[in-house]
Amino acid sequence: MIQNLLQTPIEYLKGVGPNRADVLKKELNIKSYRDLINFFPNRYIDKTGFYKINQLQRNSSEVQIVGKIVHMKMVEQKKGKRLVADFVDDTGKMELIWFRGHKWIRENLKLNVPYVIFGKTNWYNGVFSMPHPEMELVADYKKNLRTAMQPVYPSTELLLKKGITNRVIMKLMQEVLQQTGLKFSESLSPDLIEELKLISKAEALFNIHFPKNQELLAKAQFRLKFEELFFIQLQLIRKNMLHKQKIKGFNFEQIGENFNDFYQDHLPFDLTNAQKRVIKEIRGDMGSGAQMNRLLQGDVGSGKTIVALMSMLIALDNGFQACLMAPTEILSIQHYNGLKELCEEIDISIYLLTGSTKTTKRREIHEKLEAGEIDILIGTHALLEDKVKFHNLGLAVIDEQHRFGVAQRAKLWKKNHIPPHVLVMTATPIPRTLAMSLYGDLDISVIDELPPGRKPVKTVHRYDSNRLKVFAFIRDEIKKGRQVYVVYPLIQESEKMDYKDLMDGYESIAREFPDFQISIVHGQMKPADKDYEMDRFVRAETQIMVATTVIEVGVNVPNASVMIIESAERFGLSQLHQLRGRVGRGAEQSFCILMTGHKLSNDSKTRLETMTSTNDGFEIAEVDLKLRGPGDLMGTQQSGVLNLKIADIVKDNSILQSARYYATRVLKEDPNLSNEKNLVIKNAYARLVKNKTIWNYIS
Repeated sequence: MIQNLLQTPIEYLKGVGPNRADVLKKELNIKSYRDLINFFPNRYIDKTGFYKINQLQRNSSEVQIVGKIVHMKMVEQKKGKRLVADFVDDTGKMELIWFRGHKWIRENLKLNVPYVIFGKTNWYNGVFSMPHPEMELVADYKKNLRTAMQPVYPSTELLLKKGITNRVIMKLMQEVLQQTGLKFSESLSPDLIEELKLISKAEALFNIHFPKNQELLAKAQFRLKFEELFFIQLQLIRKNMLHKQKIKGFNFEQIGENFNDFYQDHLPFDLTNAQKRVIKEIRGDMGSGAQMNRLLQGDVGSGKTIVALMSMLIALDNGFQACLMAPTEILSIQHYNGLKELCEEIDISIYLLTGSTKTTKRREIHEKLEAGEIDILIGTHALLEDKVKFHNLGLAVIDEQHRFGVAQRAKLWKKNHIPPHVLVMTATPIPRTLAMSLYGDLDISVIDELPPGRKPVKTVHRYDSNRLKVFAFIRDEIKKGRQVYVVYPLIQESEKMDYKDLMDGYESIAREFPDFQISIVHGQMKPADKDYEMDRFVRAETQIMVATTVIEVGVNVPNASVMIIESAERFGLSQLHQLRGRVGRGAEQSFCILMTGHKLSNDSKTRLETMTSTNDGFEIAEVDLKLRGPGDLMGTQQSGVLNLKIADIVKDNSILQSARYYATRVLKEDPNLSNEKNLVIKNAYARLVKNKTIWNYIS
């Protein structure tokens, strides 16, 4: 019964009607009673006390007063008129002022009848006034659902323009709660409610909208946040479990000659414990009979490539091919060169396929690939073309996965009759909270230590006024045989400006260092010119590389030991961290110098302090998440997943961890949610899956 009532279209609620319904749908996506109940306040006004007029302070605070209107008049002003009413209580007099809506207000206000008014006070010419107060007859005030904590709902310009004020939303909320009689079906099991000492669903929904006191409000918020995050986690963990049951993968039981030979005789350095742990996790996945779907996170330089190669060798040992897809040509060439070098001593055929591969070479690759004569194919999006047919693809590695859409990744699945195992790699550390919410359906591995012998990059912040000292430092480093990056920001809207900044910078560096060779790289260059300049720097023919953020992902130049980032305040934290990762790849001490002007916002200061105090990508990602919020961090294709109504994955981190723990426990004990105690969860979950959005199901 209650479910049917909650599905009622919003236009049928008393006080709404077709016109208001249109605005509510358009502005707030409120289409039904259920949507309205799940539209939560974003703050509360404490209305616990009443003031007397003679107690008012000149601090323009929000106050609540009981009194009567004794007189009204229209006052001419430069533009139009204002309506002024004298409002009195037994201690004094003040003015109420309206700048618009005069006719309606004059017709509806009653003289000499007690009102409760609420609003911000102003002090002017020896008189207190309150513009556009909220007003309610004392008689109505006593009758209504009343709360000392008044909810304030999110609003928009159009809502206010159409007269849908906070007060109107409160009235509608009151109406819908009365109609439902607070008979909301429970969506969490009695065990969970008991163990977590949660208040009931009905109590939570009532107190989130009309809290009786601070304590009940806190309990209501906790209950609803936990529930929202619990069902997101339930959905992700269940998806992962079903994926493993349903999607059969190739069973790689063999650890054979390629893997063992490489590991024992040709590994250029000892693996870190983190790398060993991750390879073990990947081996477990690939031998489980289910398709692997694993996200490998590791900071720049943590050795993800060697893990990817050893995973590919397992595929080869089982008679399968492997591929590695990277987002840019430069990065795929770099992977190709790196892997070719590592595999020199073992008999493996590795080929490279990119957009600029010549037609004859392309044809040769297509033929050999289909005949099974190519073991590992490395490339860009070119790998996704229909013409690229593998003989037997067993493992697909995707580098910097956030650059590829879901549809592109799905194309790789279709390259074999059974989907290949998938290993997704990223050097963009994703905070744990975000990874749990966005990639909770993937298994996650983290390489959280750097290879031995790597010295952390020393990072300093310098103001433009220190430029000469910085130039002197650059000169000393180049004389030691090192190379230097100088990076300028790129902000698309002002390409001309950026180009000018870059060219000005290039010219001043050319003037300062006439005896050194300089490369320049920016987004407006032809790919071939860009590659030529990059190549000169890689071969150490040039000592200084002046560039925009084009070099953020990719280039590996162990000899480059200094990264200068100009206008560092214009970069985001993750970008600064990525750029810093371009240096520190050799055995020498490397440096990152953040250059800025003296005017810095608080956020910029936080970013620069974070960069100078830590090299830990995960710590940096947590700060970035706090500064920018999840939507910004993940890009548009992901942020829809986190269309949260009440929880905040940054502030409610501990609730999220708890929600994941309980969701995992429930599914471990009862994978199909068929136990009687879990039926309420199962019913709520079924509605969730049907409606595809978290909050449509749980009330």
